[in-house]
Amino acid sequence: MTIRGAETTPEEQAGFDQVPMIRRRSLHEEVVTHLRDMIIEGELKPGQRLPERELCERFGISRTPLREAIKVLASEGLVELPPNRGATVTELSPEDMRGMLQVIGVLEMLAGELACAVATDEEIRGVVAMHYEMMAQYAKRDRLAYFKLNQAIHAEIVRISHNTTLGHAHAGLSARMRQIRYYGNRYPERWKVAVAEHEAFIAALEARDGGELGRQLRAHMDSTWGAIQHHLAQEATV
Repeated sequence: MTIRGAETTPEEQAGFDQVPMIRRRSLHEEVVTHLRDMIIEGELKPGQRLPERELCERFGISRTPLREAIKVLASEGLVELPPNRGATVTELSPEDMRGMLQVIGVLEMLAGELACAVATDEEIRGVVAMHYEMMAQYAKRDRLAYFKLNQAIHAEIVRISHNTTLGHAHAGLSARMRQIRYYGNRYPERWKVAVAEHEAFIAALEARDGGELGRQLRAHMDSTWGAIQHHLAQEATV
């Protein structure tokens, strides 16, 4: 797979006067996105060293944009950059995972309470629209697209709580937990439960019931930990 930059073909150039300008993703953004997806989906596994030469050949890029992308993922907690060694995919212990999910649960509980109190009707409608888009991906069983929307919904509920400190804390922890939370919905029965949980807290958000939304969000994190434990147990038997 070769990643292309933001080239412009003659046909595209000729059409600029007829259509609005559409922002294209930069080469840097493309590389970050592809690497992140490889980590989330488990193609690059926890503890694995990133094979720079192979990745450069696969993406059709030099080492400079690859290393810049790796730095971004390191800032998100998905990659570690030990001194005098190559970059490796972050590996979390079960204790780390459990602790992070507990804190995320408390942060999202507070975010839900605040969002119901201060978010605008338009902001709430935006979250609901994202939910329906996520449900469409669930119907197609597109697990990665579903997961990205799932995470975006959680982040958006935090954003519409309009608490910047809360948002920064939540973003840092959520980034580090991306891969393992993706595996939490690996099993059809758990995926179905997660969807039902999302429908319940979206209903609470629409009703502006902050107490209920907060409880639902925190319970959702507890349920997520149960799914992760199941995944870890299955992996241990392989």
